[in-house]
Amino acid sequence: MTIAIVLLAVVVGAYLVAVLERWSVHGQFSLSGPAVSALALLGRESLLARTPDRLFFEAGPILLLVAGLLGAAVIPLAPGLIITDLATGALFLNAALAYVLVALIMAGWGPNGAYGLIGGWRFLGQFIAYAMLIVMPITAVAMRAESLMNTQIVLSQTQLWNIAYQPLGFVLFVVAAMGLAWLPPLDLPSAPGDLAGGVEAEYTGVRLGILRLARMVIILVMASATVTFYLGGWLGPVLPAWAWSAIKTLIVAALMLFGGRYVPRVREARYLAISWKLGISLSLANILLVGVIALVVPI
Repeated sequence: MTIAIVLLAVVVGAYLVAVLERWSVHGQFSLSGPAVSALALLGRESLLARTPDRLFFEAGPILLLVAGLLGAAVIPLAPGLIITDLATGALFLNAALAYVLVALIMAGWGPNGAYGLIGGWRFLGQFIAYAMLIVMPITAVAMRAESLMNTQIVLSQTQLWNIAYQPLGFVLFVVAAMGLAWLPPLDLPSAPGDLAGGVEAEYTGVRLGILRLARMVIILVMASATVTFYLGGWLGPVLPAWAWSAIKTLIVAALMLFGGRYVPRVREARYLAISWKLGISLSLANILLVGVIALVVPI
């Protein structure tokens, strides 16, 4: 029963994220827009590249969707409403989302086309940049909770949310989340202005539909993870626990979708340099600061 409820929440949440993305791109709020677009994709012929690597071409979008669903499995939506509450849930989330890189490289390599291949390898550069910016803020969050269980991380924020306790970690994690979901200004794998769609360029019909659904799930999971780690998860007054999780997740998703569109796109080399020279330094400073605060003023 729990699995069915969580999967339903993922489907509804992904659809609402698609509504928000359409609104951020086109400036039009339409609840029916993503459904119309999905039906249009399903009605189109799924074309196949002339000389593809068929295994990678078919498996890339599916693996991307599986990676997103694995991440959703360890996110608590409410007390008891989680598919599996692993003792290492926070690290499992990071491990599951590592397959996003594998999926995008497969999706870029499979069609045997220049634009897709460049998009996939661009994402490899992004992965090297954002990987540490996800793990290190999670380390600081786990230090305060004294646990890697996502439910315990939420409960550790009963008195004070982590966004107030470690705001620097929050900022770093959100930037890394945007890189993982390749959202503007870190949308280098698709880069409509210069790659004509990049990893999506050679996909049509149902295959493209699966690829885009997987991306919505990835955005939803990263927004949910941000809520779990920094915004108190399901904690909140009056409303049911699941409602607070949903409201916070949609707010974070909207922040990620709208905020980046006002920033110029960053080249992968520049993003990598900033992440390793500045981002890792700030992440280490955040871990040190959290450790000192935990010793001096336990909260």
